[in-house]
Amino acid sequence: MLEKENLGSVEIPLAEGKLWADKYRKSSGLEEDGKNKVDAYLIPLETLRQVLDQDIDAVRAYKGINNAGQQVLMFVGTKLDAKTGIYKDVFKTGVAAKDSAAATDGGGGVVYNMTQPCPPNGDPTSPMNP
Repeated sequence: MLEKENLGSVEIPLAEGKLWADKYRKSSGLEEDGKNKVDAYLIPLETLRQVLDQDIDAVRAYKGINNAGQQVLMFVGTKLDAKTGIYKDVFKTGVAAKDSAAATDGGGGVVYNMTQPCPPNGDPTSPMNP
């Protein structure tokens, strides 16, 4: 099946979102390296603006662990390959890539980060939290 067909609805009802979040929290492997699994991410608007300021069709989020040991999301713009139906990652060259060793090893593009894991950066009064 083509990736384009798997995107689903952009909006889901809050009640369903709560069920998904609860299912995730209750899934096996809730602890990763002795730390609680991250339930959510705070994403600064500037991060979204930068990734959306590209000629793209969609955005892919990759999970990672930053240099401070925090779980983060990294965003990459994607373009639909009409022949294969696969959204291919596209990388914009940014200041960080130009100033880093990555620019010399063929990895001159950038991914977008600055997400903050929740907890501890969550809203304790949100209905999405237990």
